Amino acid sequence: MAGLVISSSVFSQQNKDSAEKNWSIHYQTTIIAQQHSAFHSLYAGANSLTDTVEPAATSITATLFIGRKLWHGAAVYFNPEMSGGNGLSYTRGVAGALNGETYRVGATSPKVFVARAYLQQTIPLTNTNKVWVNDEANQLQQPISASRITISAGKFSLSDFYDDNSYSKDPRTQFLNWSLWANGAWDYPANTRGYTYGLIAELIKPKWSLRFSSVAEPRVANAPQMEYHFNGAHGETIEYKHHLFGLKLPGSIGFIIFYNHSKSLSYADGLLAVKNNNAYVLNVIKGYAESKEYGGEKMGVAINFEKAVTNDIRIFSRAGWNDGKYASWAFTEIDRTFNMGLSVKGTKWKRDNDVLGIASVWNGISSPHRKFLEAGGYGFIIGDGRMNYGTENIVEVYYSAAFSKLFFLSFDYQLVNHPGYNKDRGPVNVGAIRFHIEL
Repeated sequence: MAGLVISSSVFSQQNKDSAEKNWSIHYQTTIIAQQHSAFHSLYAGANSLTDTVEPAATSITATLFIGRKLWHGAAVYFNPEMSGGNGLSYTRGVAGALNGETYRVGATSPKVFVARAYLQQTIPLTNTNKVWVNDEANQLQQPISASRITISAGKFSLSDFYDDNSYSKDPRTQFLNWSLWANGAWDYPANTRGYTYGLIAELIKPKWSLRFSSVAEPRVANAPQMEYHFNGAHGETIEYKHHLFGLKLPGSIGFIIFYNHSKSLSYADGLLAVKNNNAYVLNVIKGYAESKEYGGEKMGVAINFEKAVTNDIRIFSRAGWNDGKYASWAFTEIDRTFNMGLSVKGTKWKRDNDVLGIASVWNGISSPHRKFLEAGGYGFIIGDGRMNYGTENIVEVYYSAAFSKLFFLSFDYQLVNHPGYNKDRGPVNVGAIRFHIEL
């Protein structure tokens, strides 16, 4: 689910030995093994995190990033990917799910699929002011205009382009928790693996950027099948991002507004279905069945901030809100979220490429969502059969050790209080070890 964006680290002065490239080929493999402690639980339901010690859950992904220049300003990107394994309790029981490389549904045995396949056209707005872009995953090495329009069409992840954060973005190298590497309240359109198809247009200037997209929505909640219908299923997102250069150190703040239209049903309908034992409605909300009609709407806003305080210490924060009237449909069951954290390079202890990350997140849900779960309803990720509501609070700490430019070993710890917003369960201690190779 990791997003791929051109971060500030990609731009540099052109090396005298560097040259434009027509091909870009990169590769990554990530293996994560995770386990949680036994914890206090007064009861459990179909979507509860298991309260006893589970066998270690292991996930693996491998991705090949292929890029090819077509004509001036145009390129095509193709990413075959393999994924396998599963999350703890099959990625259920915690709204801020514990491993960003695992999904709620899908085969545990490794499967190969096409993650991304899209065409990108860049249109320069000036021929004088250019920046050099290094060879990176899904990015050709070349000079590009600092002021430009970029249009991307095909299959991709919206998080490739939106909600970028240099210090809290990629579960393959940074924080594992879903509500730390992304804005949990942004129910961004995606299939169960995090991908969609559609169109993204970006206006990029040296100090700010503006982007807009319209993409497909899942046919079934958090499921593989996607659809796009102008009068039925579609998701629109707009983001304005402004770069901050205080103390001559990089930073940015971004603002997102999103609107999703899908086959989602309302939590009011779900509450009535619980009382009447209407299996059809309950199965739609759980992601087990397809709704018969469109009409689900979800609107929300998100804020994303990052800033380098010194050359080694960086801070970041996200906040998000959605109206929470209709059931979560694509990402996870969070309607309100706030997080903040710190990323520290290992320069002080003579490990320049190591990183220590510390962050905390507070997740919450809307009143209709809460009443539905309290009555015994189930979403596609959480539901204990009943609930004593409290905000879901998570603290995560990781240390990434770079043994070379290619191999990274990380240790991760998460403390989850009120998993699934339930005061009658937890707290939970979760440990993980992560192996990451990139070429």
